[in-house]
Amino acid sequence: MKIDRLIGILSILLQEEKTTAPELAERFEVSRRTINRDIEDLCKAGIPIKTAQGTGGGISIMDGYRMDRTVLTSKDMQMILAGLRSLDSVSGSSYYGQLMEKIQTGSSDFLSGRDFMLINLSSWYKDSLAPKIEVIQSAIENRHLVEFKYYAPSGESRRTIEPYYLVFQWSSWYVWGWCLKREDYRLFKLNRMDRVAEMGKDFVCRNVPMPDLSNEKIFPGCIKVKALFAPDMKWRLVEEFGPHCFTEADDGRLLFSAEYTDMDNLVTWLMTFGSKAEVLEPVEVRNIIRRNAEETLQIYMED
Repeated sequence: MKIDRLIGILSILLQEEKTTAPELAERFEVSRRTINRDIEDLCKAGIPIKTAQGTGGGISIMDGYRMDRTVLTSKDMQMILAGLRSLDSVSGSSYYGQLMEKIQTGSSDFLSGRDFMLINLSSWYKDSLAPKIEVIQSAIENRHLVEFKYYAPSGESRRTIEPYYLVFQWSSWYVWGWCLKREDYRLFKLNRMDRVAEMGKDFVCRNVPMPDLSNEKIFPGCIKVKALFAPDMKWRLVEEFGPHCFTEADDGRLLFSAEYTDMDNLVTWLMTFGSKAEVLEPVEVRNIIRRNAEETLQIYMED
């Protein structure tokens, strides 16, 4: 990725007195011609880089231009590295680990003691997620369309999108892009995507808005639910909805109140509690759970 390589080159030049095009080419696994173009781009961006030919020559930043490291405290550096580690936990390559090494070089004064924050963004689906993330990252950088098969509650479909952002939200990964089928911006969950492929077809970048990731936008509350839960289910309610989602009833059970966006998901969630939950409202949900329980009982009675 060019922008990452430019940042990496600048980081090296800020930390080392001098380097050479062959050294940078080997380090970033690109050609010397690519490195020369990168140096030209950095110069155009206003970075005062000088080059010298022959013995003792090389690439360096002009004297007097140095980033003041005192701007970054030890805590700042630790937080930066924690963020990079979190990205490395879902990366299909060693890129972020290499970037961490670059930042750590010459930074021993800022990094002392043990790490105090560990973030792991991987999941049970890491092996399948990493290749998808890598494909989408490449497509975003190259401005290439992405096509995939998508599994949604409404059914399966083939989608082609202009990808703009990879999003980690609600413990899952998503891609935000312009869907050619719907002719609108959509948020697609990576775990529901299959056969993700970067197409060779370019697209012109739109004036894309940032995705609205508020719970109210993505999960609009439309089903008001009330239910009683056994006291030993308090930990689940707190974990999933917070400590203010229930009150204690006279019999010790937990009176839960919330708004849900999808009937199927609500029923599925409630049934995971088994006999530990009793739905009070809406009546429709009570009837669905009763029918599901009766059908399940019938299956086992036949055995």
